[in-house]
Amino acid sequence: MNDLLILAMLSEGPRHGYQLKRQAGFIFGHGDIHNNLVYPLLRKFTVDGWVTKKAVPGERGQTRQQYAITPLGKTILLQRLSEYSEADARSFEGFIVRVGLFELLDRKVRAAILGERASYLRQQQEKLGGLPQKVEVGKFGGEVVRHLQKRIAFELSWIDALARIH
Repeated sequence: MNDLLILAMLSEGPRHGYQLKRQAGFIFGHGDIHNNLVYPLLRKFTVDGWVTKKAVPGERGQTRQQYAITPLGKTILLQRLSEYSEADARSFEGFIVRVGLFELLDRKVRAAILGERASYLRQQQEKLGGLPQKVEVGKFGGEVVRHLQKRIAFELSWIDALARIH
C-alpha cells in the first residue's frame, strides 16, 4: 500500500523523500513512515522508470533529492489502483487508500472496487451473525460481535453513499 500512496503523492507534483515520509505517515494516521520503507521504494521506482530523481539545492545550502513521477509511473499507478481483487477487499487500509484516490479512477473501476469491498463485508456480516449459535461468545464476546456488526453496517452504508457520488 505504501507504494501506491507514494506514487499517488508524486502524481501531485515533485517531492523530496522527507516530504513523502511525513505526508504518508500523516495519511496513515501516525508519525513519519520509516526511511527503510520510503527510500527503497523510491530507488525501485527510479530503476523501473516510474520516477525520476534530481539533485536540487536545499534551504541550508545542502543538496537534496527531488522525486517526480514519469508518464510510465502514472500509467502504472492507475493500473495498480484499478486492480482490486477479492483478496485486496479484505484490507481496510488498501480500500481506504483507493477510495482516497478515486478521483484518479474512472467510474466503472470505482464501482468495481466498492462492489468487491461490499461483497467481502457482507460475507463477514453473515459469519458474525451465525457466530453466537456456533460458539459460546460470552458477555464481552457478544459485545465485540455486536460492535463489529455495527462497524460493518456503517461501512456498507458509507459504500452506498460513495456509489452515489459521481
